[in-house]
Amino acid sequence: MAFSGKNPTCTLLFLLSLSLLALHTLLHHPRRPLPSLSAAAFLSSASNSTVAAYLRHLTLRPHLAGTPLSLSAALFVHSHFLSLGLAARIANFSALLSYPSHSSLSAHFGNGSAAEIPLSDAGGVVPPYHAYSPSGAAYGAAVFLNFGRERDYAALAAQGVGVRGCVGLLRRGGGLSRHEAVANAAARGVAAVLMFTEGGFKEGVERGTVMEGVGDPLTPGWAGGERLEADDPRVAGRFPGVPSMPVSEAAAERILGSLDRARLPSAWRESFKSGDRRCWGVGPGPTMLNFTYKGEQTMATIHNVFAVIRGSEEADRYVLLGNHRDAWTYGAVDPNSGTAALLDIARRFALLVRSGWSPRRTIVLCSWDAEEFGMIGSTEWVEQNLLNLGSKAVAYFNVDCAVQGPGLFVSATPQLDDLLVEVTKQVKDPDSENAYVYERWAAANGGVNQIQRLSRVDSDFAPFLQHAGIASIDMYFGIDFPVYHTAFDSYDWMVNFGDPLFHRHVTVTGIWGLVALRLADDPILPFNYLSYSAELQEYKNALNALMGESISLDPLAAAIEDFTAAANEADGEIKKLRADGPALLRRRALNDRLMLAERGFLDPEGLPGREWFKHLVYGPRGDPESEIEFFPGVSGKRKGGDEEAKIRHEIWRVSRAIRRAASALRGGLT
Repeated sequence: MAFSGKNPTCTLLFLLSLSLLALHTLLHHPRRPLPSLSAAAFLSSASNSTVAAYLRHLTLRPHLAGTPLSLSAALFVHSHFLSLGLAARIANFSALLSYPSHSSLSAHFGNGSAAEIPLSDAGGVVPPYHAYSPSGAAYGAAVFLNFGRERDYAALAAQGVGVRGCVGLLRRGGGLSRHEAVANAAARGVAAVLMFTEGGFKEGVERGTVMEGVGDPLTPGWAGGERLEADDPRVAGRFPGVPSMPVSEAAAERILGSLDRARLPSAWRESFKSGDRRCWGVGPGPTMLNFTYKGEQTMATIHNVFAVIRGSEEADRYVLLGNHRDAWTYGAVDPNSGTAALLDIARRFALLVRSGWSPRRTIVLCSWDAEEFGMIGSTEWVEQNLLNLGSKAVAYFNVDCAVQGPGLFVSATPQLDDLLVEVTKQVKDPDSENAYVYERWAAANGGVNQIQRLSRVDSDFAPFLQHAGIASIDMYFGIDFPVYHTAFDSYDWMVNFGDPLFHRHVTVTGIWGLVALRLADDPILPFNYLSYSAELQEYKNALNALMGESISLDPLAAAIEDFTAAANEADGEIKKLRADGPALLRRRALNDRLMLAERGFLDPEGLPGREWFKHLVYGPRGDPESEIEFFPGVSGKRKGGDEEAKIRHEIWRVSRAIRRAASALRGGLT
């Protein structure tokens, strides 16, 4: 990083303001690390009203991927980048998307009355639907399936409740994706599925995708060119076997309140979010449901937008910041709170550039499309650029729903833990005076490590980490919000409930930007693999407690010991290089090893049954009800019979991956 002093007067005023900021920090927070010149300048250029204006513009109209209004949103982001003087471009992809044509639902109650069940939550937006649901019609007894987990069907069977041929009602959650919940129902003979979300706006309807996996279903593992046919088993197998639709909580309550209550499992009653819902019935019947859904799958053009700030010393090393832009409706929270933050980061970086700053490494701002359909825009781009990303990408920092409510939530690969802690000690907390984010964050979690991991598959970090092996972060304020994927996710909701003064937006932007500056400007990458080794040791201990003595974890223990030794060696080398001063070639070689070590956890064969996912430490579980959220190849197996041999094989695969990462960290040949 350097300031060239292109405008001496501006530069002098700029440096004076930073000196005053540093003095204030030193006087009032003497133990807090001083930000660098570029970091202090970035923090000082925050503007709540500017972020609010960006969000207001982005949410004026709905912008579902593949529609003309989605293209308008892409052009707005692109023109914003260009107006700041940044190099910008749009990368288009064709992908198979899914839209609704017609849907209807009527209930025929046991007392002889009948009623049409409303399916829409507002006009002017896409009607509520499940993307990639097959078309179909069903007439059958209504039955409540709870979350649709294996244990839920077991509880129904124990009560003598049959579900075959019924129209099932599911509540969202229980650790299952929409696809898993509908697929479980189809496997048990349920004719059609209705899905609702508890605890939201009662009239709101949560849209979403029921496709399994990520990316364009016609190009699994590659971007563009060759396309599979829609009836190819590799395509059709990613969609559920029965139709499904989302409904509002109010509609679900009306149906559930009319069902037979005698056999409702007692454990379900205790899990309801409201006591008055314990009067819900389970069925089947006496209410009958008449269900119709017709959708169409069509090729559509999606638009990824990029801005690039070229590095001055290591232009071929990339720090990537990403957010998706497409929304089911207006998208004030999901995703455009993050889009507004990304636009503001671009503005504030452009101010730094005008003051003479340039990053050591290249920064790429990424605005993805079609995330809501299954991370399609980011996945296609990662597949298209896999070789260059694998050899040149430093890290990827994802922000999807930047602001949902109070409280910071961060997930990351462990080598980035220390960096996140350091940065959150430099950014003011949005919900308290004279406190920094880290203080509130640590207090809320009892002082324990509050950083979560990235095994889930619910945003654009998935292709970067779980397919390409790039160190990643995902961050947001607020654990959930009641208007998720509904027509009520609007600017009005944000200013009335989510973040009225846009303080949280500014905080997210501050953390996001400072982490990017450290990754782009630090002479030695701020990675600490001792955190990773400690995490792996915890995973081994937890796995040992679950497996008992029947399965040996000796290969895993030995691999983690080797990785820990390599992490200690790297830590020592980092400290020595910092003490010795400039040594460009040695520093470059060390940074490459720090960058590439994460790739060691990849296996070209991928996870069993989920081969696109290559990461053997973090990835989607084969068994969604497994207690294990790490080593996903192991979590998909259960003890007993032939499965134990498969578990041993997966343990060996993980062990080899950990040794590969250790070898990459050392950098030498065996």
